[in-house]
Amino acid sequence: MQTAVVHKIWTWGKSRVTTLPVMSSSTVRVTNSPAIKNAPLVGLAEGNGAFNNYHLAACVLVVPYLLKSFLPLVNRGGFKTYLFLLVLSGVPTTIAYWTLISMYGARKNEKVILPGKNLEEYITIKDADLKELYKGKDKIPMQIFHDAYFDGKIEFNGDVLDIMEQRHDWARMTFTPELFKYVFTVFFPEVISHSQAQDEEQVRGHYDRGDDFYEWFLGPRMIYTSGIITDNTIEQSLETLQDNKLAVVCEKLDLKPTDRLLDVGCGWGTLVAYAAKNYGCDATGVTLGINQAKFGTERIAKNGIPADKARILCSDYRDLPVGKGAYTKIVSLEMAEHVGVRRYSQFLSQIYDLLDDDGIFVFQVAGIRPSWQFEDLVWGLFMNKYVFPGADASCSLGWVVNKLEGAGFEIKNIDVLGVHYSATLYRWYKNWVLNKDKVVEKYGDRWYRIWVFFLAYSVITSRQGGASVFQITMHKNLNAYHRIDGVPNHASIHVKLAKEPILIE
Repeated sequence: MQTAVVHKIWTWGKSRVTTLPVMSSSTVRVTNSPAIKNAPLVGLAEGNGAFNNYHLAACVLVVPYLLKSFLPLVNRGGFKTYLFLLVLSGVPTTIAYWTLISMYGARKNEKVILPGKNLEEYITIKDADLKELYKGKDKIPMQIFHDAYFDGKIEFNGDVLDIMEQRHDWARMTFTPELFKYVFTVFFPEVISHSQAQDEEQVRGHYDRGDDFYEWFLGPRMIYTSGIITDNTIEQSLETLQDNKLAVVCEKLDLKPTDRLLDVGCGWGTLVAYAAKNYGCDATGVTLGINQAKFGTERIAKNGIPADKARILCSDYRDLPVGKGAYTKIVSLEMAEHVGVRRYSQFLSQIYDLLDDDGIFVFQVAGIRPSWQFEDLVWGLFMNKYVFPGADASCSLGWVVNKLEGAGFEIKNIDVLGVHYSATLYRWYKNWVLNKDKVVEKYGDRWYRIWVFFLAYSVITSRQGGASVFQITMHKNLNAYHRIDGVPNHASIHVKLAKEPILIE
């Protein structure tokens, strides 16, 4: 059964209303909150999440046995021959399994029925070779699509975000040869090495592109991390979302004028300036971005904050010239993804040493869901290749908590901010679209395309739980830490009751 649903679509800075046919569902509901970009019903469809480690292990073990049984040259060999074939066939078997299961595996569920439209209703393919391969009901692999879109070989038939909402009807989340090539030749080697020189090169290549490039979507606050919704009945501005976040973080830190605050990965220094200006603490920010350090230093001076009260250091966090317990409060917002899986524990140990024994650490990090769908992995590899190179430590919440506890921290509070990030990204997306002409004129059409795709897809991914943001408040797990002092600002236990409850006698 089809129903007509009215959507308000943002197209190149102009609002228009259109009616789209959407397949109905009796068990999946849509939302209608002004605070976020609400998904149409088709945008709530589940992707392919079929994967079984036992099946993969069985394939890896059985294939060399079959090869040994049927190949003339090796069928007379013994166990050593089997082991040789196991080593030889292990990777190809794994690649084949991932490819096939990503192509033909079942969706998590089919409660949302896809419309089944032709590809041409969503996108226009201008490249003759691609047009021959993908047409009609033939869905195009997402990696092939976005690479061709960045090169101008494909166009969206309408607003990028609106068409991406319907992606499961026209795209496949297949593991392509190009993705495997990237994983084995770039992703894995960078995960293994993750050197200090690599971090510096990647961070500066990304963040020193130009302050205007980022201002065209971040707005005047220049904060490249998730904001926070405080009222889901209204559309709060981007600046309000970010101001909400600054206030929440500073309150979780319980900042006082006597505090020494360190912001690791401070970006353009907005939190450093905010904390020093509003709480009177001594605030230090550290970033590898040359442009960011300059911008932050100027912002501090512009806000009338003395240089001896707040400063931005252009430095790697590993080179901070301070001793143990140098800071009473430490914050790190969405920087640790760049640290890398291999160096994560080392990074947290350094934070532990820098923090005073009575100090507080607020840690915000992006991560993925452990019960992943193939779409999550395809999206994550896109992000690693095009947007955040080297950011391989976007892991599950459980993994992050284990690492934090392993470093000696005790968790006080965890807030999952995925939908808040979606709201933030939607406002970034609208800003980017509004500034299209400026971006294209200075940085070219390709950079505009990469970022409009990234922002649109991220609005969806963070809203649907494929990726999220975890804001964790903690302190050292020491006997002498006075946990009772943290009760007044333990926000999640201070609830507002809609009505006075009837007590049980």
